Amino acid sequence: MALLDWITPESGLCLDGKGVRLRVPRWRDYAAWSRLRLQSREFLQPWEPIWPEDDLLRSAFRRRLAAYSREIDAGGAYPFFIFRHADNALVGGVTLSNVRRGVAQMATVGYWVGEPFAGQGLMSAALPAVLDFAFGDIGLHRVEASCVPENQPSRRLLLKSGFREEGMAPTYLKINGNWRDHLLFGMTAPGPSAQTDSPSVSAAP
Repeated sequence: MALLDWITPESGLCLDGKGVRLRVPRWRDYAAWSRLRLQSREFLQPWEPIWPEDDLLRSAFRRRLAAYSREIDAGGAYPFFIFRHADNALVGGVTLSNVRRGVAQMATVGYWVGEPFAGQGLMSAALPAVLDFAFGDIGLHRVEASCVPENQPSRRLLLKSGFREEGMAPTYLKINGNWRDHLLFGMTAPGPSAQTDSPSVSAAP
C-alpha cells in the first residue's frame, strides 16, 4: 500500500511500493536524473516527445521543479521520481497529470524507466503505489494511460497493473517528432468489496 507523508517540507509527498520508494523531485536529484536521462536517451527517445535542446541543463531542471511545485499546489499533477530501496538509486519517474475534478475525477498516468533498470520489475512495483495514491489519497474515480502499439513492454505493464485496453486513438500524441497512433487504457477505482485484493492497488511480486 502507498504511504502518504506530509511530515515536513523536506520529506514531501512519498509513496512506498515493493522494493521502491517514490517521492516528489528535489533539486539535489539533478545530477542523478540528468546522468540517467543522458545515458538512456536512445532507449527512451522512441517513446517520448522530442527533447528540447536544453532539456538536461540545470536551468531547465530548475524550471521543471518550479512547474512541478505549481502543479502540485494546484492539484493538477503529481510527479514522482522512483528510487530503488536496496541502494537508493534513481531508476525512473511516474506522473499523474491532467487531473480533472468535477464530474470527471480522473487523471492520466505516464512513466519512464532508465535503460540500466529496464526489465527488472521496478515500474511494476512503482505503478500500483501511484494508483493506490490516486484512488485512495486524492480520491480519483478513473486513471487513464496510453502507449504506441509497438511498445509491448508498456502494454504488458499496464495490463499487469489492472488496466483495461479500451481501443485505439489515431494520431493521438506527437512522439519523437511524429503524430502516432496510441492504444488507450483505463482503470476505475475499486469498489469497497474489491479494495483488498484488487490488482490495481497491489504491488506486483
